Amino acid sequence: MKVREAMTGDVRLCSPDRSIREAAEMMADQDIGALPVGENDRLVGMITDRDIAVRAVARGLGPDTKIREVMSPDVMYCFDDEELDDAAQNMGDIKVRRLPVLNRDKRLVGIIAISDLTRREDDKQIGQTIAEISAPGGAHSQTAH
Repeated sequence: MKVREAMTGDVRLCSPDRSIREAAEMMADQDIGALPVGENDRLVGMITDRDIAVRAVARGLGPDTKIREVMSPDVMYCFDDEELDDAAQNMGDIKVRRLPVLNRDKRLVGIIAISDLTRREDDKQIGQTIAEISAPGGAHSQTAH
């Protein structure tokens, strides 16, 4: 199965120059925990509700702080024509719960999340992916920024 068959395709980009308050409002409106960040028609980062809590609120930064100050700029992604098994393995290897999905022109076309995998992958693969994601450490540790 291809990533495009399992991903969520209705994705909105937010600008890195918007405030974390606006990001939080967008997350609340859409009932999501992460937003891709785009600039000049390119994906430049991701911001999560945890980024806002750990990298902003915990450090005393206010609601008008720009997204670019607390987002994760090193965005890992997958392509929509990749095999879903490969994306799941990648998520486990890099310890992320969701990946932006790009087409081969490197335009954002969706997001693939653990919840998408649970509806499409076999139980053994899901269990392995979740175990790898949940293991401590990794390049995307929230406090490593």
